[in-house]
Amino acid sequence: MKRTTLSLIAGATALAAVTGFAALTAPEGTADPGATKATTRLPVERVGLACPVPSSSEVAETVYTSYTPAATDAGKTPDAGKTPGSDTSPGSDKGKDKAEKPTALLKPATGATASGGTGKKPAAPKAPATVTTPGKPVTAEANGASVPALTGSATGALAPGWTVQQTTVVPAGGSRGLLGLTCGAPDTDFWFPAASTAKARHDYVHLTNPDDTAAVADITLYGPEGVLKSQFTEGIPVPAHSTVPVLLSTLTQEAAQRDVTVHVTTRSGRVGAAVGVADDKLGSDWLSASADPSGSVVLPGIPADATSVRLVVFAPGQDDADLKVKLSTANGAIVPAGASTLHVKSGMTTSIDLPDLTRGSAASLFLGPENAKRPVPVVAALQVVRGKGEKSEIAFIPAVGPISARATVADNRAKASTLSLTAPDADAQVRITASAGSGAGTPASKTVTVRAGTTTALTDLVPQGLKGSYALTVEPVSGGKVHAARTLAVPQDGVPMFTVQTLTDDRGTVEVPSARQDLGVLD
Repeated sequence: MKRTTLSLIAGATALAAVTGFAALTAPEGTADPGATKATTRLPVERVGLACPVPSSSEVAETVYTSYTPAATDAGKTPDAGKTPGSDTSPGSDKGKDKAEKPTALLKPATGATASGGTGKKPAAPKAPATVTTPGKPVTAEANGASVPALTGSATGALAPGWTVQQTTVVPAGGSRGLLGLTCGAPDTDFWFPAASTAKARHDYVHLTNPDDTAAVADITLYGPEGVLKSQFTEGIPVPAHSTVPVLLSTLTQEAAQRDVTVHVTTRSGRVGAAVGVADDKLGSDWLSASADPSGSVVLPGIPADATSVRLVVFAPGQDDADLKVKLSTANGAIVPAGASTLHVKSGMTTSIDLPDLTRGSAASLFLGPENAKRPVPVVAALQVVRGKGEKSEIAFIPAVGPISARATVADNRAKASTLSLTAPDADAQVRITASAGSGAGTPASKTVTVRAGTTTALTDLVPQGLKGSYALTVEPVSGGKVHAARTLAVPQDGVPMFTVQTLTDDRGTVEVPSARQDLGVLD
């Protein structure tokens, strides 16, 4: 019988390098229980992202913006090229010739494009959006309907906080609009309230596999009366480095539903998932996944000039949810007229229109349990419309969790971006940094206090001498929890085209034991 000694600190860091997170559980009796309480946070060494096919329109114009934030005290990046567990100290030959150069690169996925073609190799962006230095965004363009889904990863010093924004303008046609999406990390479970199988809607759920092994996914649809009878929704194969678009209306023979909640899970492997929405009258945009089910949810960044807001909520558990509804404005939290409470039946999609909601002030929506001692987890999203009649445009705001350490959104543009910050429970102070421009510009930062229950909208933080686009990074400094969203508005021909991206924590660090420990493994 042999005893093999492993270093928990090296093992945890190596796990973080592969997955972006790590969890440690020592076998019973192997270490002092108190020893595991002392931990430290280290930057992740590898992260992956998936970007779906941007559009089915031949006139679509897509820009990819790739960005890694500069190191901060909250998450200093490791030495470039140094891999977890390697020894590159002076006098050591280990790792000298094996050090990897940090990379952050997107590559085309295989499989069908939005136009349905599979035989020809799809057209990749003209130049890959390859980040070479933290703190400076890099852009790439790709036009037309043959643009593929993209998958990629960032390593080393470029991994912590790496983000990619996919922004598409479709100036005309049935999918007309501004479509924005923060390319997502692969996962195994996604909730999408506010999807639809209505005749006027053409909603596709895009499943993109960035890994080297195949994934198998299931899709479940929930309408106002519960689960929709579906077909071809179980065991959907998603080959390695490929994408599969699925038209929701083809999955069920039941009557068209205006509001549907989509649940995507995987039986094996991981996928990136997003819902592409095209409405015959209201344009198009991406619907990102809601935050995980929670008893209290926040939906930040409702534009000040929204002409229509529709709230869609789903309770995935066994219990009904009774929710209080509050609107967070610049002056504080108020109760929306006629919508102070909402009853959500278990397993059924519930929706409500909120007319004249913002009245000229950027706002956020808070949902919480009527009985604080009995919270029922829900997922939620908003469908938001700007403009009227033929000059209307649609966008979506999913529920999002608080920023715990840092969050970034890329592809901001001068006089076109609004950053909305809201603090549901207590005053909060945050530091906001505008990066250098993709063409030129000097970074700028400011510290902002968000009062409890209010929503603060910022439009004036722009790099000095800006050329091109820039990134915005939000870091909590003190106080309560903060939720954030960015609105990008690019009007065209009288249509108030816009898109809203919520900011999720970048999980740029991983918690590991701060003291070196030995784990005995018997074999």
